[in-house]
Amino acid sequence: MDYTHYKKQLEERKREIEQRLMDHDHFGLERGFASDMASGELSQYDNHPADSGTELYEREKDIALLGHLKEELSDIQYSLIQMAKGTYGICEETGEQIPKERLEAIPTARTIASASSNQDVSMDRPVEEDVLSELEANYGRNHDDPEYNEQNAYEQVASFNQSSMTYDDSSLMDNQDGVGYVEEFEPFVSTDMNGYTGPDGVSFQRNEHYDKYMDSQDEAEDSY
Repeated sequence: MDYTHYKKQLEERKREIEQRLMDHDHFGLERGFASDMASGELSQYDNHPADSGTELYEREKDIALLGHLKEELSDIQYSLIQMAKGTYGICEETGEQIPKERLEAIPTARTIASASSNQDVSMDRPVEEDVLSELEANYGRNHDDPEYNEQNAYEQVASFNQSSMTYDDSSLMDNQDGVGYVEEFEPFVSTDMNGYTGPDGVSFQRNEHYDKYMDSQDEAEDSY
């Protein structure tokens, strides 16, 4: 087979990668993380942890991008060497001719598709998916309580914390209010899109929360 087309394609991609590495100065990874040229700071000592975390995330991203480019460049260089040897396009596992369609898709392919080492699909999934699956099973499928409830979401998240995240009078997030608002009157008091413009712009929703609030007020007055 004539591999001239693939050789030109690989050489062009090789030049693109080398130029990109040069333009980005290898993503700045040749400098130390805490250096002033890498982070823009003379020292990391007085930085907020969130800022340092952002810098670390960007650094890890650059490492991953550089790793991918170097791996691709290594594969291209290997394929060009194989072309020079006359062994390009031959499966290294079976000795069969690699189909043209596979080389069109992956010019650096070393094996036929069936002999590739990337056949197995990992079944390892993030543990968070178990939590999300449970949430999907619990919310929106119960005919008795079909609505998404802010209190339930809070309790679901709080259950993963070993220490209490609430304190006395911190909010009305308990098992009696049923909504999770900060103030008792919030479930039935509302304003328009302009917000609070005075007492005349406040409307009261006659719902169960309003009834509970009025009952509690009556009970308070009766106790005096």
